[in-house]
Amino acid sequence: MNEISQTAQPEKLEMAGVQKIRTMIEGFDDISHGGMPIGRTTLVSGTSGTGKTLFAVQFLYNGITNFDEAGVFVTFEESPTDIIKNACSFGWDLTKFIDEGKLFILDASPDPEGQDIVGNFDLSALIERIQYAIRKYKARRVSIDSVTAVFQQYDAASVVRREIFRLVARLKQVGATTIMTTERVEEYGPVARFGVEEFVSDNVVIVRNVLEGERRRRTMEILKLRGTTHMKGEYPFTITNDGINIFPLGAMRLTQRSSNVRVSSGDQTLDEMCGGGFFKDSIILATGATGTGKTLLVSKFLQNACMNGDRAMLFAYEESRAQLFRNASSWGIDFEEMEHKGLLKILCNYPESAGLEDHLQNIKSEIADFKPSRIAIDSLSALERGVSNNSFRQFVIGVTAFAKQEEITGFFTNTSDQFMCSNSITDSHISTITDTIIMLQYVEIRGEMSRAINVFKMRGSWHDKGIREYTITDDGPVIRDSFRSYERIISGSPTRISINEKSELSRILQGVQGQDNEDI
Repeated sequence: MNEISQTAQPEKLEMAGVQKIRTMIEGFDDISHGGMPIGRTTLVSGTSGTGKTLFAVQFLYNGITNFDEAGVFVTFEESPTDIIKNACSFGWDLTKFIDEGKLFILDASPDPEGQDIVGNFDLSALIERIQYAIRKYKARRVSIDSVTAVFQQYDAASVVRREIFRLVARLKQVGATTIMTTERVEEYGPVARFGVEEFVSDNVVIVRNVLEGERRRRTMEILKLRGTTHMKGEYPFTITNDGINIFPLGAMRLTQRSSNVRVSSGDQTLDEMCGGGFFKDSIILATGATGTGKTLLVSKFLQNACMNGDRAMLFAYEESRAQLFRNASSWGIDFEEMEHKGLLKILCNYPESAGLEDHLQNIKSEIADFKPSRIAIDSLSALERGVSNNSFRQFVIGVTAFAKQEEITGFFTNTSDQFMCSNSITDSHISTITDTIIMLQYVEIRGEMSRAINVFKMRGSWHDKGIREYTITDDGPVIRDSFRSYERIISGSPTRISINEKSELSRILQGVQGQDNEDI
């Protein structure tokens, strides 16, 4: 029995109405609630370089490979040779499908000689050729790329509109599920340049390639799928070696399994502060000013995994491999040996080398290949540079959701702007996404700089509320209970508590505990 059904299986009410055909484009079937409406034309509109042609080709390719459905590709811009060559870069052998009679590429591209068309223009001949090809190959999927080229080739815009309408009507008659691409002038302007959407407005999908800061960010939005439901809003996507990959963050369900199994942080004292260690499927965030020891905690976390025979991965966005190896060796941690044993994998990239969606896809791919039990990202702050808070938050949600789904323990670091105190855990408000927050900060005690550590949040478990001194030695971190005599440490103005005050606080604490015991 074929595991992949040809059409989505929605509720009975929808089965009587608009049925959908699955595109098998990663993420699109999620945001479209099942795929493309069968027998209708969907307009895919976007500026140059947004991936419209790729979407149209992938729609046909997936139909052939997954459902054995023949397809017809009508090109008004690129030559069939260029289309076949471009598809090869994704590992798609279109020539094979053409030879097998599963794909037909109809060449309607402009004459390279540039001869002007004289007389009345109509698409009658082309419509007949398309209809003939659909019947001959028993095609169920059609892609037309791009309608804009037709308008640019001929001056009579009103006539072209009429002919495009005829084409769409004929495709609907033969029951073909069609994708028609068109070009936009602006990312957030009219849907199409020449008003084609007026005639093929049953379904409209808009793809964007917006410049945010110094990076391009591709998004996809389903404007409408007439007669059926779909998810609203823009969804980020990237183009990988396998084609288009959409991240349907809004389609994620909170169905992750929860485990009571604990894993060690690599430091016994920190484990005790966390009530016995981190939960296996939890996300830990270590936040603090630069130099407070976040990378050291990450290194101990990874070392502990390797010592137990588990695989671990480090995604570093601030330091090179040589720097990480040197720093780790100064704390008695041999990353090189761990890598040699196949237990550790370190990947270093500049944050600006790719967009957030590309980084997310890379993280997911590497995790799928290496299959670690623990991952660490050092640091999230580096990835936050030059992007909007919303984009960054979507990235973090994507990473954490994937890690939880795979039951991976994640340890992330974040560099705060505040040097001595902390007004906010993170500027982008990602603290709610994490399960555990470890806060590190500098404290001035008697004219000397010290480091302080406290478990700010530990979801689902008791944890130590105390603020402790955190020192870095040749053997790694040492956590001491040195700040018990101080208050207002987090505010950045520590004050020593007198003996009488300490006695009073102890008395109050004992009284509260006594009340709790009476209530039991």
